[in-house]
Amino acid sequence: MSSDESDIVSDEEQEVDQSLSNSEVVVKYKTAGQIANKVIAKIISESTPGKKVLDLCELGDKLILEEVSACYKSKKDLQKGIAFPTCISVNNVCGHYSPEAGDSAALNDGDVVKIDLGVHLDGYIAVSAHTHVVGNSQTKPTTGKAADVICAAQIAGEAVLKLLKPGSRNTDITPVIKTIADTYKVNLVEAVLSHQLKRFVIDGTKVIPNRGLADQAVEEFEVGVNDVFAIDIVTTTGAGKTRENELRPTIFKRTPDQTYLLKLQAARTVFNEIKTKFPSFPFTIRSLDEKHARFGLGELEKHGLLNAYPILYEKEGDIVAQYKFTALVGPSGAIRITEQPLPYVQSEYKVEDPEIQKLLSQTVVFKKKNKKKSNKKAKTTKTEPEATPMDTN
Repeated sequence: MSSDESDIVSDEEQEVDQSLSNSEVVVKYKTAGQIANKVIAKIISESTPGKKVLDLCELGDKLILEEVSACYKSKKDLQKGIAFPTCISVNNVCGHYSPEAGDSAALNDGDVVKIDLGVHLDGYIAVSAHTHVVGNSQTKPTTGKAADVICAAQIAGEAVLKLLKPGSRNTDITPVIKTIADTYKVNLVEAVLSHQLKRFVIDGTKVIPNRGLADQAVEEFEVGVNDVFAIDIVTTTGAGKTRENELRPTIFKRTPDQTYLLKLQAARTVFNEIKTKFPSFPFTIRSLDEKHARFGLGELEKHGLLNAYPILYEKEGDIVAQYKFTALVGPSGAIRITEQPLPYVQSEYKVEDPEIQKLLSQTVVFKKKNKKKSNKKAKTTKTEPEATPMDTN
């Protein structure tokens, strides 16, 4: 456990079973997932021509905070909030676009919009990303290359979900993602990783590459019972080689175990704010005191106290789609706790590989690992009710 995490979890809490074998932990994951689903559904309904991207990002963050505030009210010390700030990345923008105040970028009809966000309850994380097409409907389905990248991301995600079984290896999963991308004649975006999730840890050490590259070697591992993953699939009509432009990053995360004696007062001020408000999870510059934020963040990043999430782009005219979900792994396989319906799309391609067809047809029932019975009388505990569904009409 990093010092960053141990600052948040007390010795008493560390003795509690924090795995999926604990039913209260599963409830927290699923409730966080429900909130993520509701918030994305609301953002989709608001994603109309002329809507400002900044307004949608602020709406997403605001709704997450409102929803988590209604959960576990009796547990005053239980931490809850945004696990990843709302990002709205349009067309050739690959990700991490959550603009600063004053940004005027707006949506247009036909834009391919990636909505990406995360929620946590008591440090248990649910992340989700969904691709929406502005103006898309049953009578106005998306076709062409936009449909191809959306289908490829979604179906590759479905395949990964079915492969997340105890004993499966990450090195066997990445090639299946590529096979599906090839089926739809699209590419996978480089440097995208699906991370294991742990309590207060959004980027665990077990990773599944979106795209297998010689220069992106990752440690091989076997999926285990009670693992939790953020599966992230990003597809593109371009080459998959991302770049940055003149826009500076707006999302940062504190680097665990890194120390430095800061010289600038602005840096010390903003770092104290970050340690108090965002000790573990990524945050957006909009959530900090504007007076010190940008100036202070520069020194923090320079000396390794923060990691930035750069805004990444494909070439102008290319289209990028993203499909991210949170999966809980049980003895017989994994279930997904965050998802949205696929938009209305019509691709000219479809999966014809018999092995992948068979894989996609599998059904998984999530079961917790059985524990040995004890002669001692079990202590009765009550779990907090899940959040009340938000009106998305």
